[in-house]
Amino acid sequence: MKSKKIYLPQENSFNISLIVIVALLTIFGLIAIFDSSVVQAYRDFGDSYYYIRAQLIWTVLAIFSAVFFAYFDYRSLKKLTWTALIISFLLLVAVFIPGLGTNSGGAQRWLNLGFLTIQPTEIFKLSAVLWLAGIFEGGVKIKHFLILVFLGVFLIGFLQRDLGSTIVFTAASLSIYFVAGGPLWQLFLGLIFSSIGFLVLIFTSEFRRKRIAAFLDPFSDPQGFTYHIAQVLIALGSGGFLGLGLGQSRQKFYIPEVTTDSIFAVVGEELGFLGGLFLIILFAAVILIGFRISQKAPDVFGKLLAAGLTSWIGAQAVINLSATVALLPLTGVPLPFISYGGSALLVNMAAIGILLNISRKG
Repeated sequence: MKSKKIYLPQENSFNISLIVIVALLTIFGLIAIFDSSVVQAYRDFGDSYYYIRAQLIWTVLAIFSAVFFAYFDYRSLKKLTWTALIISFLLLVAVFIPGLGTNSGGAQRWLNLGFLTIQPTEIFKLSAVLWLAGIFEGGVKIKHFLILVFLGVFLIGFLQRDLGSTIVFTAASLSIYFVAGGPLWQLFLGLIFSSIGFLVLIFTSEFRRKRIAAFLDPFSDPQGFTYHIAQVLIALGSGGFLGLGLGQSRQKFYIPEVTTDSIFAVVGEELGFLGGLFLIILFAAVILIGFRISQKAPDVFGKLLAAGLTSWIGAQAVINLSATVALLPLTGVPLPFISYGGSALLVNMAAIGILLNISRKG
Protein backbone atom coordinates (compact mmCIF):
# COMPACT_ATOMS: atom_id res chain seq x y z
CA MET A 1 0.00 0.00 0.00
CA LYS A 2 1.45 3.38 -1.05
CA SER A 3 1.72 6.00 1.61
CA LYS A 4 0.04 9.31 0.87
CA LYS A 5 2.21 12.36 0.65
CA ILE A 6 1.21 15.20 2.88
CA TYR A 7 1.95 18.69 1.59
CA LEU A 8 2.29 21.42 4.16
CA PRO A 9 2.07 25.09 3.19
CA GLN A 10 5.52 26.64 3.12
CA GLU A 11 6.37 30.26 3.67
CA ASN A 12 8.44 32.17 1.15
CA SER A 13 11.64 33.96 1.99
CA PHE A 14 11.51 37.66 2.81
CA ASN A 15 11.50 40.17 -0.02
CA ILE A 16 15.23 40.93 -0.09
CA SER A 17 14.83 43.82 -2.52
CA LEU A 18 12.56 45.68 -0.10
CA ILE A 19 14.93 45.04 2.81
CA VAL A 20 17.94 46.34 0.89
CA ILE A 21 16.15 49.45 -0.40
CA VAL A 22 14.74 50.42 3.01
CA ALA A 23 18.17 49.83 4.58
CA LEU A 24 19.72 52.17 1.99
CA LEU A 25 17.06 54.81 2.67
CA THR A 26 17.60 54.57 6.43
CA ILE A 27 21.39 54.86 6.14
CA PHE A 28 20.92 57.73 3.68
CA GLY A 29 18.66 59.41 6.23
CA LEU A 30 21.14 59.04 9.09
CA ILE A 31 23.89 60.62 7.01
CA ALA A 32 21.59 63.47 5.93
CA ILE A 33 20.40 64.14 9.49
CA PHE A 34 23.94 64.23 10.88
CA ASP A 35 25.12 66.45 8.04
CA SER A 36 22.26 68.94 8.32
CA SER A 37 21.91 69.07 12.11
CA VAL A 38 25.41 69.62 13.50
CA VAL A 39 25.25 73.41 13.74
CA GLN A 40 21.59 73.50 14.83
CA ALA A 41 22.19 70.85 17.50
CA TYR A 42 25.16 72.75 18.94
CA ARG A 43 23.25 76.03 18.86
CA ASP A 44 20.11 74.61 20.55
CA PHE A 45 21.57 71.99 22.91
CA GLY A 46 25.31 72.63 23.07
CA ASP A 47 25.84 69.16 21.63
CA SER A 48 26.63 68.72 17.92
CA TYR A 49 25.59 65.06 18.09
CA TYR A 50 22.21 65.57 19.79
CA TYR A 51 19.99 64.89 16.77
CA ILE A 52 21.99 62.03 15.28
CA ARG A 53 22.31 60.31 18.67
CA ALA A 54 18.55 60.47 19.20
CA GLN A 55 17.87 59.25 15.66
CA LEU A 56 20.30 56.33 16.08
CA ILE A 57 18.42 55.20 19.19
CA TRP A 58 15.11 55.44 17.32
CA THR A 59 16.63 53.57 14.38
CA VAL A 60 17.56 50.62 16.59
CA LEU A 61 14.02 50.57 18.02
CA ALA A 62 12.58 50.88 14.50
CA ILE A 63 14.61 47.88 13.30
CA PHE A 64 13.24 45.80 16.18
CA SER A 65 9.76 47.02 15.20
CA ALA A 66 10.27 45.90 11.58
CA VAL A 67 11.63 42.51 12.64
CA PHE A 68 8.76 41.93 15.06
CA PHE A 69 6.05 42.68 12.49
CA ALA A 70 7.91 40.72 9.81
CA TYR A 71 7.51 37.56 11.92
CA PHE A 72 4.19 38.36 13.63
CA ASP A 73 1.44 36.88 11.43
CA TYR A 74 -0.28 39.89 9.88
CA ARG A 75 -3.63 38.06 9.94
CA SER A 76 -3.55 38.23 13.75
CA LEU A 77 -3.61 42.02 13.45
CA LYS A 78 -7.30 41.82 12.49
CA LYS A 79 -8.12 41.20 16.15
CA LEU A 80 -6.35 44.40 17.16
CA THR A 81 -7.72 46.85 14.60
CA TRP A 82 -10.46 48.34 16.79
CA THR A 83 -8.16 48.57 19.81
CA ALA A 84 -5.42 50.27 17.78
CA LEU A 85 -7.86 52.74 16.24
CA ILE A 86 -9.41 53.73 19.57
CA ILE A 87 -5.98 54.20 21.18
CA SER A 88 -4.79 56.34 18.26
CA PHE A 89 -7.92 58.53 18.50
CA LEU A 90 -7.32 58.99 22.22
CA LEU A 91 -3.72 60.01 21.50
CA LEU A 92 -4.91 62.53 18.89
CA VAL A 93 -7.21 64.11 21.47
CA ALA A 94 -4.58 63.95 24.23
CA VAL A 95 -2.39 66.53 22.46
CA PHE A 96 -4.92 69.18 23.55
CA ILE A 97 -4.56 68.29 27.24
CA PRO A 98 -2.47 70.93 29.06
CA GLY A 99 0.80 69.45 30.25
CA LEU A 100 0.69 66.60 27.74
CA GLY A 101 0.32 68.39 24.42
CA THR A 102 3.23 70.38 23.01
CA ASN A 103 2.75 73.46 20.84
CA SER A 104 5.31 74.15 18.14
CA GLY A 105 5.02 76.71 15.37
CA GLY A 106 1.44 77.47 16.38
CA ALA A 107 0.34 73.84 15.96
CA GLN A 108 -0.66 71.38 18.66
CA ARG A 109 0.53 68.04 17.25
CA TRP A 110 2.94 66.43 19.73
CA LEU A 111 2.61 64.52 22.98
CA ASN A 112 5.25 65.07 25.63
CA LEU A 113 5.52 61.90 27.73
CA GLY A 114 8.48 63.19 29.71
CA PHE A 115 11.11 60.73 28.51
CA LEU A 116 10.11 61.12 24.85
CA THR A 117 7.92 63.15 22.49
CA ILE A 118 5.69 61.42 19.93
CA GLN A 119 3.46 62.59 17.09
CA PRO A 120 0.13 60.71 17.33
CA THR A 121 -0.77 61.38 13.68
CA GLU A 122 1.89 58.86 12.61
CA ILE A 123 0.35 56.18 14.83
CA PHE A 124 -3.12 57.11 13.56
CA LYS A 125 -2.12 56.58 9.91
CA LEU A 126 -1.05 53.00 10.63
CA SER A 127 -4.11 52.30 12.79
CA ALA A 128 -6.48 53.70 10.15
CA VAL A 129 -4.96 51.53 7.42
CA LEU A 130 -5.26 48.42 9.62
CA TRP A 131 -8.87 49.21 10.52
CA LEU A 132 -9.98 49.94 6.97
CA ALA A 133 -8.33 46.75 5.67
CA GLY A 134 -10.14 44.79 8.39
CA ILE A 135 -13.63 46.16 7.82
CA PHE A 136 -13.33 46.17 4.02
CA GLU A 137 -12.24 42.53 3.93
CA GLY A 138 -15.89 41.51 3.77
CA GLY A 139 -16.85 44.25 1.31
CA VAL A 140 -16.96 48.03 1.05
CA LYS A 141 -18.75 49.79 3.91
CA ILE A 142 -19.25 53.40 2.86
CA LYS A 143 -20.61 54.60 6.22
CA HIS A 144 -17.63 53.30 8.17
CA PHE A 145 -15.30 54.86 5.62
CA LEU A 146 -16.96 58.29 5.75
CA ILE A 147 -17.04 58.36 9.56
CA LEU A 148 -13.35 57.54 9.82
CA VAL A 149 -12.33 60.08 7.17
CA PHE A 150 -14.50 62.81 8.72
CA LEU A 151 -13.07 62.25 12.21
CA GLY A 152 -9.52 62.05 10.88
CA VAL A 153 -9.84 65.25 8.85
CA PHE A 154 -11.50 67.07 11.76
CA LEU A 155 -8.88 66.09 14.35
CA ILE A 156 -5.78 66.35 12.17
CA GLY A 157 -6.77 68.98 9.61
CA PHE A 158 -8.97 71.40 11.58
CA LEU A 159 -7.81 71.01 15.19
CA GLN A 160 -4.13 70.13 14.73
CA ARG A 161 -3.78 72.24 11.55
CA ASP A 162 -1.76 69.49 9.84
CA LEU A 163 -2.88 69.67 6.22
CA GLY A 164 -0.05 67.48 4.93
CA SER A 165 -0.88 64.53 7.19
CA THR A 166 -4.56 65.01 6.37
CA ILE A 167 -3.82 64.61 2.66
CA VAL A 168 -1.65 61.53 3.28
CA PHE A 169 -4.31 59.90 5.47
CA THR A 170 -7.06 60.64 2.95
CA ALA A 171 -4.98 59.32 0.03
CA ALA A 172 -4.26 56.04 1.85
CA SER A 173 -7.93 55.67 2.80
CA LEU A 174 -9.13 56.28 -0.76
CA SER A 175 -6.57 53.76 -2.02
CA ILE A 176 -7.93 51.02 0.23
CA TYR A 177 -11.48 51.97 -0.73
CA PHE A 178 -10.61 51.67 -4.43
CA VAL A 179 -8.72 48.35 -4.08
CA ALA A 180 -11.60 46.93 -2.00
CA GLY A 181 -13.91 47.45 -4.98
CA GLY A 182 -15.59 50.73 -4.09
CA PRO A 183 -17.67 52.07 -7.00
CA LEU A 184 -15.75 54.51 -9.16
CA TRP A 185 -18.54 57.10 -9.02
CA GLN A 186 -18.34 57.11 -5.22
CA LEU A 187 -14.57 57.45 -5.40
CA PHE A 188 -14.92 60.33 -7.84
CA LEU A 189 -17.50 61.98 -5.60
CA GLY A 190 -15.21 61.47 -2.63
CA LEU A 191 -12.37 63.20 -4.47
CA ILE A 192 -14.63 66.18 -5.20
CA PHE A 193 -15.71 66.52 -1.56
CA SER A 194 -12.12 65.99 -0.39
CA SER A 195 -10.96 68.79 -2.66
CA ILE A 196 -13.66 71.09 -1.31
CA GLY A 197 -12.66 70.18 2.24
CA PHE A 198 -9.02 70.95 1.56
CA LEU A 199 -9.97 74.31 0.04
CA VAL A 200 -11.93 75.10 3.19
CA LEU A 201 -8.91 74.14 5.31
CA ILE A 202 -6.69 76.38 3.20
CA PHE A 203 -8.87 79.48 3.06
CA THR A 204 -9.89 79.39 6.72
CA SER A 205 -6.25 79.74 7.78
CA GLU A 206 -4.09 82.78 7.09
CA PHE A 207 -0.97 80.63 7.50
CA ARG A 208 -2.13 78.20 4.78
CA ARG A 209 -3.13 81.06 2.48
CA LYS A 210 0.39 82.41 2.76
CA ARG A 211 1.74 78.95 1.94
CA ILE A 212 -0.31 78.99 -1.27
CA ALA A 213 0.89 82.50 -2.10
CA ALA A 214 4.49 81.39 -1.51
CA PHE A 215 3.92 78.43 -3.81
CA LEU A 216 2.58 80.66 -6.58
CA ASP A 217 5.46 83.14 -6.29
CA PRO A 218 8.36 81.76 -4.16
CA PHE A 219 10.46 84.94 -4.34
CA SER A 220 7.75 87.56 -3.86
CA ASP A 221 8.72 88.13 -0.20
CA PRO A 222 12.08 86.37 0.39
CA GLN A 223 12.54 87.97 3.81
CA GLY A 224 8.95 87.25 4.84
CA PHE A 225 6.42 84.51 4.18
CA THR A 226 8.29 83.07 1.16
CA TYR A 227 11.60 82.84 3.04
CA HIS A 228 11.33 79.06 3.58
CA ILE A 229 10.63 77.99 0.00
CA ALA A 230 13.07 80.59 -1.36
CA GLN A 231 15.93 79.12 0.71
CA VAL A 232 14.97 75.59 -0.35
CA LEU A 233 15.00 76.54 -4.05
CA ILE A 234 18.34 78.35 -3.66
CA ALA A 235 19.78 75.17 -2.13
CA LEU A 236 18.51 72.97 -4.96
CA GLY A 237 19.72 75.44 -7.57
CA SER A 238 23.17 75.63 -5.96
CA GLY A 239 23.53 71.86 -6.15
CA GLY A 240 23.41 71.73 -9.93
CA PHE A 241 23.91 68.35 -11.59
CA LEU A 242 26.58 66.79 -9.36
CA GLY A 243 26.20 68.79 -6.14
CA LEU A 244 28.64 70.72 -3.96
CA GLY A 245 29.85 67.60 -2.17
CA LEU A 246 28.85 65.81 1.02
CA GLY A 247 28.92 68.17 3.99
CA GLN A 248 29.37 71.26 1.81
CA SER A 249 25.83 72.65 1.98
CA ARG A 250 25.68 76.38 2.67
CA GLN A 251 21.89 76.74 2.82
CA LYS A 252 21.48 74.26 5.68
CA PHE A 253 22.32 77.17 7.99
CA TYR A 254 19.32 79.15 6.69
CA ILE A 255 16.62 76.62 5.76
CA PRO A 256 13.87 76.29 8.41
CA GLU A 257 13.07 72.74 9.58
CA VAL A 258 16.15 71.53 7.75
CA THR A 259 16.30 68.15 9.52
CA THR A 260 12.64 67.31 8.98
CA ASP A 261 10.40 68.68 6.23
CA SER A 262 13.17 70.26 4.12
CA ILE A 263 15.94 67.69 4.39
CA PHE A 264 15.73 66.83 0.68
CA ALA A 265 16.92 70.36 -0.11
CA VAL A 266 20.25 69.61 1.60
CA VAL A 267 20.47 66.30 -0.29
CA GLY A 268 19.91 68.15 -3.56
CA GLU A 269 22.46 70.84 -2.74
CA GLU A 270 25.22 68.45 -1.69
CA LEU A 271 24.60 65.54 -4.08
CA GLY A 272 22.99 67.44 -6.93
CA PHE A 273 20.41 66.27 -9.41
CA LEU A 274 21.96 62.79 -9.58
CA GLY A 275 21.81 62.29 -5.81
CA GLY A 276 18.23 63.51 -5.63
CA LEU A 277 17.27 61.26 -8.56
CA PHE A 278 18.84 58.25 -6.85
CA LEU A 279 16.75 58.92 -3.74
CA ILE A 280 13.57 59.30 -5.82
CA ILE A 281 14.30 55.99 -7.60
CA LEU A 282 14.62 54.24 -4.23
CA PHE A 283 11.19 55.54 -3.16
CA ALA A 284 9.68 54.56 -6.52
CA ALA A 285 11.06 51.04 -6.02
CA VAL A 286 9.49 50.80 -2.55
CA ILE A 287 6.11 51.83 -4.00
CA LEU A 288 6.33 49.35 -6.89
CA ILE A 289 7.38 46.49 -4.61
CA GLY A 290 4.62 47.36 -2.13
CA PHE A 291 1.88 47.23 -4.76
CA ARG A 292 3.39 44.02 -6.14
CA ILE A 293 3.13 42.51 -2.66
CA SER A 294 -0.51 43.66 -2.53
CA GLN A 295 -1.20 42.02 -5.88
CA LYS A 296 0.28 38.68 -4.75
CA ALA A 297 -1.18 38.69 -1.22
CA PRO A 298 -2.80 35.36 -0.24
CA ASP A 299 -6.02 36.92 1.09
CA VAL A 300 -8.18 40.03 0.82
CA PHE A 301 -7.03 41.45 4.15
CA GLY A 302 -3.38 41.19 3.11
CA LYS A 303 -4.15 42.72 -0.28
CA LEU A 304 -5.91 45.74 1.23
CA LEU A 305 -3.37 46.13 4.02
CA ALA A 306 -0.39 46.12 1.65
CA ALA A 307 -2.11 48.58 -0.70
CA GLY A 308 -2.92 50.94 2.18
CA LEU A 309 0.55 50.84 3.71
CA THR A 310 2.20 51.40 0.33
CA SER A 311 -0.15 54.27 -0.52
CA TRP A 312 0.53 55.91 2.83
CA ILE A 313 4.35 55.76 2.53
CA GLY A 314 4.19 56.61 -1.18
CA ALA A 315 1.85 59.58 -0.75
CA GLN A 316 3.98 60.98 2.07
CA ALA A 317 7.16 60.70 0.00
CA VAL A 318 5.54 62.21 -3.10
CA ILE A 319 4.06 65.15 -1.16
CA ASN A 320 7.33 65.93 0.64
CA LEU A 321 9.45 65.72 -2.52
CA SER A 322 6.93 67.67 -4.60
CA ALA A 323 6.72 70.43 -2.00
CA THR A 324 10.51 70.67 -1.79
CA VAL A 325 10.84 71.24 -5.55
CA ALA A 326 7.86 73.67 -5.52
CA LEU A 327 5.45 71.42 -7.39
CA LEU A 328 3.16 71.63 -4.34
CA PRO A 329 2.89 74.12 -1.46
CA LEU A 330 5.01 73.32 1.59
CA THR A 331 2.91 71.13 3.88
CA GLY A 332 5.11 70.08 6.78
CA VAL A 333 5.16 66.37 5.90
CA PRO A 334 8.41 64.54 6.78
CA LEU A 335 10.19 62.36 4.22
CA PRO A 336 9.83 58.67 5.25
CA PHE A 337 13.06 57.03 6.53
CA ILE A 338 15.04 60.23 5.81
CA SER A 339 13.68 63.04 7.99
CA TYR A 340 14.49 63.38 11.67
CA GLY A 341 11.70 62.04 13.87
CA GLY A 342 11.51 58.92 16.01
CA SER A 343 7.80 58.13 16.04
CA ALA A 344 7.57 58.48 12.24
CA LEU A 345 10.55 56.17 11.66
CA LEU A 346 9.24 53.62 14.16
CA VAL A 347 5.80 53.46 12.53
CA ASN A 348 7.20 53.48 8.98
CA MET A 349 9.44 50.53 9.83
CA ALA A 350 6.47 48.71 11.37
CA ALA A 351 4.68 49.17 8.03
CA ILE A 352 7.70 47.72 6.19
CA GLY A 353 7.71 44.76 8.58
CA ILE A 354 4.04 44.08 7.81
CA LEU A 355 4.73 44.28 4.06
CA LEU A 356 7.56 41.76 4.47
CA ASN A 357 5.23 39.50 6.41
CA ILE A 358 2.57 39.64 3.70
CA SER A 359 5.15 38.94 0.99
CA ARG A 360 6.40 35.95 2.95
CA LYS A 361 2.90 34.46 3.08
CA GLY A 362 2.11 35.29 -0.53
